[in-house]
Amino acid sequence: MATGEHPAFLWWNGKQVRWEDATIHVTDLAWSTVGAVFEGIRAYWNEDHQELYVFRLREHLDRLMDSMRLVRLPTTYGVDDLREATLTLLKANESREDTYIRPLAYSSGTSCKRLSESSSNAALLINTNPMPSKLASGESIKVKVSSWTRISDNVMPPRIKNISNYRNGQLASMEARADGYDNAILLSPQAKVSEAPGACVMMVKHGKLITPPTTDGILESITRDAVMTMASESLRLDVVERSIDRTELYLADELFLCGTAFEITPVAEVDRYQVGTGGIGEVTSQLQLLFENVLRGKEDEFASWRTVVGVEAGVAAD
Repeated sequence: MATGEHPAFLWWNGKQVRWEDATIHVTDLAWSTVGAVFEGIRAYWNEDHQELYVFRLREHLDRLMDSMRLVRLPTTYGVDDLREATLTLLKANESREDTYIRPLAYSSGTSCKRLSESSSNAALLINTNPMPSKLASGESIKVKVSSWTRISDNVMPPRIKNISNYRNGQLASMEARADGYDNAILLSPQAKVSEAPGACVMMVKHGKLITPPTTDGILESITRDAVMTMASESLRLDVVERSIDRTELYLADELFLCGTAFEITPVAEVDRYQVGTGGIGEVTSQLQLLFENVLRGKEDEFASWRTVVGVEAGVAAD
């Protein structure tokens, strides 16, 4: 069971351990997270089914392996190992609510080492915490185009979830909030729309869903892929990947951000320009409803995206 504000267990280097026992010396934090990579994965509770569903678990773990390879973090664990560890952990924590899952790979034993020294051993951590969905909240946000430029592939590879990459988005979001906005949108070095901090950008114009390509400095987003697939196959929309100019955002019929944390978040204003009618657009609303049904196991078309946890079966905790 969860204790206070944290779960009872986490998974660390092949073992399920109690939260309070997962400790390291403070000096090991020196360079450990500079090259660390992670995944943000969500699981959704269905009250009627009394079941928890993990969204696209294998795809997230595949991307984690790609990220580790790119930043040269070796591991002896495979996707199947981490999949089983994740499901076992959710059962042990008796997760019966919308839950965030974060696998994290980082350099171990970095105390007294130099930044330039590469790690010969990667540590792996998986922890969970509650994260309620906002899909049905009716909320929308106001964003600004940031003065900060999105990192490019020749600076730090944005296609993977490297913790260092997120400083770029953090600076943009802090600037946006200081200026009275909810979030930001970053442009690429070529002044094309890239992404928001932690989310991809989707624009609806003349009945088409338009989104920047992966070559404009965006994360290779699993949620983005899902939204594009749902828009094409379920809503029968034309889905276009192309570069987007800043001023196109001001003239969009609808605009939303998507990602694991953001799910599908409508954008009502960009740089004080009202988007469409200023409310949640028809396409955005349809996608939110469909996505909600997909995540909670209320439809069959995209059932392959869900991994059933089996929380009622439970496990014997170590």
